[in-house]
Amino acid sequence: MLLDPETFDLAPVAVEAVESLGDPRFKLELPATQLEIVVPPSRSVPDAIAALIEGRHDLASGLGDLARPAGAGVHPFHSAEGLLNPGERYERTAREYGPIARRQLVCALQVHVAVGGADRTLAVYNTLRSYVPELAALAANAPLHDGRDTELASIRPSIGELLPRQGMPPPIPSWDAFAEDLRWGARSGTVPEPRVWWWELRPHAVFGTLELRVPDAQTTLAEAAGVAALAHALVAWLAERFDAGEPLAAAPTWRIEENRWSAARWGVEGTMADLESGERTPTRERLHALLDKLEPVAERIGCATELRSARALVEENGALRQRAVARERGVEAATAWLAERFLD
Repeated sequence: MLLDPETFDLAPVAVEAVESLGDPRFKLELPATQLEIVVPPSRSVPDAIAALIEGRHDLASGLGDLARPAGAGVHPFHSAEGLLNPGERYERTAREYGPIARRQLVCALQVHVAVGGADRTLAVYNTLRSYVPELAALAANAPLHDGRDTELASIRPSIGELLPRQGMPPPIPSWDAFAEDLRWGARSGTVPEPRVWWWELRPHAVFGTLELRVPDAQTTLAEAAGVAALAHALVAWLAERFDAGEPLAAAPTWRIEENRWSAARWGVEGTMADLESGERTPTRERLHALLDKLEPVAERIGCATELRSARALVEENGALRQRAVARERGVEAATAWLAERFLD
């Protein structure tokens, strides 16, 4: 998010910022108050986070007095609607969705993982859907919106789901079926290009990755590292199970959606249901159990240190920290606090 240096409200200066920065790592998004930091493909989570550290520092210094950058799922006190960037792609979105497009002032941490192998990737995708709620709960970082506490850990999915093709992704029975879905979308005009297949998890048709779009943008670099490590280790764990000949199940979408709602409402403080038995357990307990399984994998793929940051988020994630600051100092002070922590 680009913030006014004095008021910490959203500043619609993205076009000016991109032009002044002159760096391909910094790209426009739909809101005129937002930039995307693009990290190049990396061999490991530490390499990716090193690139993100460099990107955040270069952005903060390059903006100068124009704006202050900050990371969260939504801005705490800006009005629900905002200005959008010019350009054919964004103007088409604005024409199609009207005021709903102007409400998409949301920020995500998008994590790509290359799995390798067509059958392997598809199997991992279908089972990875079941773990989207856990990742969402850990990364929840949008409790404050439009000047008030929403009583949600993250309001971002509620805003996103005003658009089509948001939220929990469908299972994909085969790559041929996926290709036909994209062809149908192109013929109908609803999905003119694969990048508007907007689900919280998707196969990226250009990069050849699985893209996890569910995490809220993280306030600090350490928190971003923890979320990325969990995502990477989780994909690697599922891929190893596939390689070992273990069948990977695709749970019913509506059951996963029940856990996804708990993640948005309560974050790490809620409960989630076993997707087979329906038995409920505390979300923190589920996350610690999952991290226990992933720790040996993280050691093998070189992100054990970053995974420890995920363990810390189980106890106190961004939503809890934002809410605590707002409760003590007010919503506007919480927004300034986000900007102060951008390089932590």
